[in-house]
Amino acid sequence: MGDILLRKATINDLEGIYNVEIRSFTAPWTKDAFYNEFVQNHFAHYLVLVDEGMIIGYCGVWIIIDEAHVTNIAILPEYRGRKLGESLLKQVMNYAQLNHAKSMSLEVRVSNNVARNLYKKLGFQEGGIRKGYYQDNYEDAIVMWVKL
Repeated sequence: MGDILLRKATINDLEGIYNVEIRSFTAPWTKDAFYNEFVQNHFAHYLVLVDEGMIIGYCGVWIIIDEAHVTNIAILPEYRGRKLGESLLKQVMNYAQLNHAKSMSLEVRVSNNVARNLYKKLGFQEGGIRKGYYQDNYEDAIVMWVKL
């Protein structure tokens, strides 16, 4: 990843994570939702990518007993296309495994072929559909799983 640093996020990263979120999604999580992840959700873990002090990407994962669930992953638009998302997700998979997770799941928009192809490249398999999952346009989500 060059000079880009990967590290575990803290609550001090909230603004940077939220900036990536609102620049990446049509239905972004609220800042309060992220705050609650850091303060109240003991299952939540976040990793961030940092370039020259600025958060350029992040991934959230819940690790519950031996299962990990990716809640969100995003890279700033101007940093996309450099395999940073792939590198970040690989590190999150490793992190989950080190924290005793044996499998990982996530949801992805049916229309998000770029993300679906990345997940398949990393061994995820399509396992089901969540009808009308996304609240902005009621698009279906594909549930994908991988053994770690």
